[in-house]
Amino acid sequence: MEIELLYWEECPSHDEASRRLDAVLEEEGVTARIRRIHVGTDEEAVARGFPGSPTIKVAGRDIQPEGAEQSPPGLTCRLYILEDGRPSPLPSREMIRRAVRAAAGELEQSGPRS
Repeated sequence: MEIELLYWEECPSHDEASRRLDAVLEEEGVTARIRRIHVGTDEEAVARGFPGSPTIKVAGRDIQPEGAEQSPPGLTCRLYILEDGRPSPLPSREMIRRAVRAAAGELEQSGPRS
């Protein structure tokens, strides 16, 4: 499984997002290749469709795509909407967990690769 953690250095939330991601992977017993990608320019943000920091993509999918689609790309902190409707600068562990489980399920269904 491949996971991308995209971040902007000026956003203070990316370190905690990284810790939450690592914790969920450990709790779930999932081995993943995590690419931590610094987005440092407006041009790079536009090219990557970067909706703000931190952004986590599991198997190429944003963990909260509806939030990503509503935010124009740019160097900013991201806003997540939690399960109870509250806004947060961080995704919840459960949000990360759902994305990891969905991707793991898809990998199991596709079977071994040669």
